[in-house]
Amino acid sequence: MEYFIPKAEIIFEEEIKKSRFITYLRHTEGLEQAKAFWAEIKQQHPQARHHCWACVAGSPNDSQQYGFSDDGEPSGTAGKPMLSYLIGSGLGEISAVVVRYYGGILLGTGGLVKAYGNGVQQALLQVEKFRKVLRQSYRLQCEYDQFNSLQHLIDEWDIVIEEQQFSDKIELTLAINPTQVETFQMLLTQRFAGKLALVKAV
Repeated sequence: MEYFIPKAEIIFEEEIKKSRFITYLRHTEGLEQAKAFWAEIKQQHPQARHHCWACVAGSPNDSQQYGFSDDGEPSGTAGKPMLSYLIGSGLGEISAVVVRYYGGILLGTGGLVKAYGNGVQQALLQVEKFRKVLRQSYRLQCEYDQFNSLQHLIDEWDIVIEEQQFSDKIELTLAINPTQVETFQMLLTQRFAGKLALVKAV
C-alpha cells in the first residue's frame, strides 16, 4: 500500500545524428493528468516532429494506469521502450514525454528504440523520489485527559490527523496505513483499557 513517486520534474536533452531529443519526466496522478502533461509539452513544442509519451499513472503494479503513444514514429519504437523503463524504475504516478526535432537523418528502428529508451533512462537517473503511503480514514473519539497520550501514539506510528473536533469529547479523523491498523488498534486497547476503538470512516 505504499510506493515511491517522483518529487520534481526532470528534463534531459541530447542530440543523436542531428535529431534533438528532449525528455520530460513528471509526477502525474491518473491518466487524465498524464494526458494533460503530454498536451502541455506538445503546446510548448509546436514545431517538433514527434511528441511520444508513456506513463505509469497509478501504483507501479496497476497496468490499468499504463499508457503510451509512438506519435507517428514506427510502431513499437518509442512509447513501448519508454514505458518499459518507467515500469523498470518501480516508480508510480510518473509520465515521460519525449519531444523529437527531426534532423534529416533516419535512425532506423533500432536507433529509435535506443534513443527514446535512453532519454527516459537518463532522466530517471536524476529523479528524486519520495514515499507515498495509501492511507485509509478512521474515526476515533477520546476524552480530553486521554488526548496527550493518544497524540504520542499517533506520532510514533506516523499517522496523519486529517480532522479534529472538540466538543464534550474530542473526535479525530485519522489517516492510517492499512498494514498498521490492526496493530494500532491493539495498542489502543492495551493503553486505554479497551475504551478507545477505531471506526472506519465511510
